[in-house]
Formats: sequence, C-alpha cells, structure tokens
Amino acid sequence: MKLSAPLIYGLVASILLVSAPHAEHLPPWVVAVCAMLLAWRTYLNWSGNALPPRWLLLTITLAGVGGILISFHTLFGREAGVALLILLATLKLLELRTARDATVLIQLSSFIIITNFFYSQSIPTALYMMFTLLVIMATWAHMHTGTLALRPRLRIAATLLLQAIPLTLLLFVLFPRVQGPLWGMPQDAYAKSGLDDKMSPGSISKLSLSDAVAFRVAFRNQAPLREQMYWRGPVLWDYNGLTWTQGLEIRSKQPQLDNLASPVDYTVTLEPHNKTWLFTLDMPTQVSVPATLTYDFQVLAKAPVNARMRYDARSQLAYRANVEEAPYQLKRATALPSGFNPRARQLAAEWRNSLPGDEAILQTALRYFNREGFVYTLEPPLLGNHAVDDFLFETRKGFCEHYASSFVFLMRAAGIPARVATGYQGGEYNELGGYYIVRQSDAHAWAEVWLKDRGWVRTDPTAAVSPSRVQMGLNAALPDNAVLPFFARTQSPLLLKLRFNLDAFTNQWNQWVLGYNTERQFAFLTRLGMEDISWQKMAINLLIGSGVLVGLLSLLMLRQLYTHRKDQVQALYLKFCRKLARAGLARAAHEGPQDFAARAARSQPQHAAAIQNITAHYLALRYGSQPGKHGLLALRRAVAAFKI
Repeated sequence: MKLSAPLIYGLVASILLVSAPHAEHLPPWVVAVCAMLLAWRTYLNWSGNALPPRWLLLTITLAGVGGILISFHTLFGREAGVALLILLATLKLLELRTARDATVLIQLSSFIIITNFFYSQSIPTALYMMFTLLVIMATWAHMHTGTLALRPRLRIAATLLLQAIPLTLLLFVLFPRVQGPLWGMPQDAYAKSGLDDKMSPGSISKLSLSDAVAFRVAFRNQAPLREQMYWRGPVLWDYNGLTWTQGLEIRSKQPQLDNLASPVDYTVTLEPHNKTWLFTLDMPTQVSVPATLTYDFQVLAKAPVNARMRYDARSQLAYRANVEEAPYQLKRATALPSGFNPRARQLAAEWRNSLPGDEAILQTALRYFNREGFVYTLEPPLLGNHAVDDFLFETRKGFCEHYASSFVFLMRAAGIPARVATGYQGGEYNELGGYYIVRQSDAHAWAEVWLKDRGWVRTDPTAAVSPSRVQMGLNAALPDNAVLPFFARTQSPLLLKLRFNLDAFTNQWNQWVLGYNTERQFAFLTRLGMEDISWQKMAINLLIGSGVLVGLLSLLMLRQLYTHRKDQVQALYLKFCRKLARAGLARAAHEGPQDFAARAARSQPQHAAAIQNITAHYLALRYGSQPGKHGLLALRRAVAAFKI
C-alpha cells in the first residue's frame, strides 16, 4: 500500500502537535533537530524525492541518543525519556514507507500525549491534548478510508471520541486509585516550586514575581482578617552572615500552646512543591492527614508533596507558644556569626543599655523601621559582606526578607531570642468559589521573638514599614510602576470576574478530577449506594459496567446495518402518484414511470407539462446522472407545486 501525501502530512502534523508543548522542557539542540527532521520530511513529501538511506538514519539516531546521554547523563527518567521518545518518533517519519509504519506512528503519537501530563495537568493542557487526539484519529481514519475529505474524516474521529466518553467516565469512577501521583515512579517526575528551606536577600522577592497558585483555602465559618492570615512554612534558625537556614534538627519536647482562643477550621488544597511542608495558619493544632508537628510549629508531611494534596486543619489565632522553651533552644535563637555587621551590633547594644526590657527593645526596633525612611521595594540595591549594616544604615530599601533578617539580627544582638519564619501572607478571595487563592506572589517572611511569660510572639517588621502589604496585599504596597505579576495587579471588574470564574472552574477540576483520590472515590461510591466497598467489588462492577456499555454501543452500531434508509426520491415520486390517484389516475403495478406519465398526460392535458417535468426529474435522479442535491431540490419543489 502506497501512502498518500495527505496521510503523510497528517502524520507530520500529529507528531508536531504532540511534541510542541515539550519545546520548553527539552534541550535546545533536541528542539532544533526535531524541527529540521519534520521540515525535511515535509519537503520530501512535497517534492516527491526519495527517503534518506537507512545508514544515514542510523547515524542520526546514534548521534541523537549519544547527545541525550551527554545532556542528561542517563537514558532513563522523565526528561531523558521524553527527549528520546520524541526524537525517535520524529526520525520514524523519515523511514515511513508502509501502512505498518503509519500505524506505529499513530500509536506513538497517542502515547506521547500522555507525557505532556508529566508537566501540566491543567484544563488548557487537557483541551489541547483532546484537539491533538482528534487530529490523530482523523489521520488514522484517513489511512483506512483513503479518499474521504477532511470534514468527513474529522466527523469520524469526533464520533469515535464521543463513543469513548461513557467508557472513559466509567473507568475514571471505578478504576482503583493509586496512592501518590500517577507519574510517581521516577523521582525526577516531580517539579519543585515555591519556598525554599533557606533565605537570603532577593530569594523571596524573586518568588513574588510568580503568578502560580501555591494553595487554595476554604474556611468552614467566618474567615479571619487578611492581616491575620500568616501561612506558616519553614522556620529558619541559623545565620552565616548572608543566608538563613533551618539548621540541624534538634530533638526537643513537644510544642506547647497555652491560652488558646479563636479557633479557625479550614480546608487547604495544596499544589505540589516537592517539599514536606504543609502550610497552615499560625498556630496549627490539628491536621487531617498524617503529619508531624515540630518543636517550632512546622507541619511536615510524611513524604514530599509531589501531588496535589487536600487536608483539613485547625489553627489558633490567639495563643502563647512554648512559654517554657528549652534553654538550648533559646541559646540557639541568640547565636550570631562573629565578624559581621558591627554597626547593627552597636545599635542593639545601645538599646539594651538604655531601655528597660525586651518588650521595649522590640517596640523601639519597630519604630526605627517605621520612622527612619525605609522603603518597601521588589528591586533593592545589592548588599555587601555586612548585609545587615548596609541595609539598616545605607540603602534602607528592601523586601520582606531584608526586614525579617535585619530585625532578627538586631534582636539577637540585643540578647533576645528570635528566629525567621517564612511562608505566605494574605490571599485573594474568590466570591464565586467561596475560597481564598494564595499565590507565590504572596510569599512572605516575618520574625518571631521569644518573650518571658508570652513565649514566641510573631512580629512583622514589614508591617511597620508598609502596613498596606499585610492589610491589602503586594499591589497596594508598591508603586504603580513596579514590576508585578499579572494577577497581583489591580484589574477591571469584568476581567476580575472572568478570572475568578476560570479559577473556580480550575478549582473544581483540581478537586474532582485531579484530586479524585482513594478517599474521594470511596466517598463518592458510597453516596451512589455502594456498601462495603472493596477492590474486588470495584473490579466486578467495572467489568460489568464495561460489558454493558460495550454491548449497548455494539447493538446501536449493528442496528444501523438493519435500518432501511429512507429513499427520498422514491418517497417524492410516490407522493406525486398519490395526488394523481386522488384524481382517479391510479398507477398500475405493471406500469412504468414513462408509460404512466403518458397515460396521465392524455387524461389531464392541462397538467401534461407538470407531469412530464416531475417524471423527467424522477428518472434523472433514479437512473440518470443529474446531480443529487440540486435535482432532489427541483423534484421536491415540482411535487409540492403540483395541484390537480
């Protein structure tokens, strides 16, 4: 079987469509090579020139495999595997000679579709892959039909996809869910995003330029005020003069919260970030998933969050945290590296000598940030080796990490235990969905100071410099000409409503499609009336349901074989004959159309022209070469106009 030019173009388009989204993930040389191979195959198809010899294809293949091995140092895993698969699929086009080769390429294209979900499982990705699958199925239909035009091929492909929907839904609902992400076998299948376990000048300000969603939160009852929404993440203890880190984990007694009041219950839908942190409001007391509450009130999952996670939590907005803190923890919270920031040390020493106690020093430091001309900005100047001194006394321009870092340094220099807490602050309320959206642009750092009889107290020096950042968000705290992510900017009501609608739809997609885990599956099946759910029962129901659906679809398709299609030409002619019969001119069983028309014309000479015209149209449509569409329309009009 010789492959037609349209079929080859369809196969080239299929490989191009499934590979294009990978362009941003692949090495540039792989993208360039694949583009040249696709262009080469298109040119050969257009020009009619012969395909390249096998030795040349083998040379390119070995060179490509070697290049991937050099680029990734392996041929296994997500990145290397996808690059290798796309390169080989593109090379397969250059040895495309038989229907078997075309079938292999169609199957490869369908498989590469799955690899796009390694990187994104969003609604746009799903819609794009559905369109791509439609093109692949239309190409497959063309391979088997040969002469069909584009529109009929697309109709066949769309019909096949529609027929697959019921079985797809049944498999989605009943197929046993696996623990963890679907793509969870190779460790490199997980992307890292969001906060890190260390902080240095500029680290959080760069993160604040991202529109990506960190998590969504739905409160059970009334939500707290925005300035109370501190979403706790990594807590940083150790400082080397430039970077804050968590340091070595020190086993301590269980964290203690006293004087609890104002409990808040909420549900978090956390996006994957490849770390173990579960973000909660200060201070967490309960989490619905297996997790550990550390001595510094971090909530850590048992394994890195590599898939979207949903959990319920309870937090206390008013509290006293670790009032009886261990002495070695307090000592750790006052440690500073020697030889750094002498001016900041001198300022802290002056406060310690002149002020009556820790509370007074804390308030003095906040007034210092508020009154000494500090500026909140996403583009602070570079700092030198004495970063805190440069910031406090020279530049006085910084983002939240600059204020939290310098404040904690001053507290420690004054002998007050302090540490840096990082996470997110605030959130954008979506009225249409009834939940808050917390984005990477809401990333924040603040300080925690230990005071006698009060324990660890949250203190946010950024709020002393720019209260609007905490109360209204990033956009309100920065000038109009600041570089901000799109979703952090003030938008028109129409655009805002559209964005909230899209996010609400995305949230439902995340909850019920991507978040359809084992727990949700069991809960949904229980609501459907299934009792004592087990894997065996689910497998039996899946087999029965699949059999019923396939049987019904088969019956519908077989029924078409026995359905007599209505002959519109014959129906119109019989209608004409019935009109003559009502006038006493019934057609005899042995009488042909021409003989009957002649007899009717002799009996009704005033209608002879109309009778002959209708009969001529009928004979042309039935036995002649008159175009069906126009001839049928003419016959229908003639019969409708015939009166006797």
